Amino acid sequence: MNEALLISNVFLWVVVLALVVVVLALARQIGILYERVAPMGALMMDQGPKVGETAPTFDLESLGGGTVRVGGNNGRSQLLFFLSPTCPVCKKLLPIIKSIHGAEKSWLDVTFASDGDRPEHAEFYRKAGLAPFPYALSTELGMTYRVSKLPYAVLIGEDGRIRGKGLVNSREQLESLFTAKETGVASIQEFIDQRT
Repeated sequence: MNEALLISNVFLWVVVLALVVVVLALARQIGILYERVAPMGALMMDQGPKVGETAPTFDLESLGGGTVRVGGNNGRSQLLFFLSPTCPVCKKLLPIIKSIHGAEKSWLDVTFASDGDRPEHAEFYRKAGLAPFPYALSTELGMTYRVSKLPYAVLIGEDGRIRGKGLVNSREQLESLFTAKETGVASIQEFIDQRT
């Protein structure tokens, strides 16, 4: 009886030690994976005005009425969000942008931009509940920023300089523009490259 108890005890300790080795190996692999999969910000396409340059200034008509100024030194930051009524990712990001604006409205203005058929955009503007925001239709604006894929965002600082830009498909990529502004680097990728 004592011999069976001793054998089962030894067997259990071998199993426990094997599990400890497995957990340590998995922890190491998770650490390696975390280093390889660094946080990715907005995918910056190296076209159009560069980060750090003064943003081109546009005075455009807004779908909601009146005019909207894009760029310029007005003492507030401006998030310029390029979208399309037919873009599902753009639609997914709208509640996120509204949430960000609600939390950051003391220093951040949000402007939506697109081009195309005015009636289609006017209906989208109404259905999406974008009345609190300016919505500009301008082919020239998109051409100036060299927007080739959507959704695309540009963060213009209080001083009128571009602080971050890129293709954004998630909240994390959108927030990376704010991180780029705070750290003073063009993108999160550049920040990671500087650290290594």
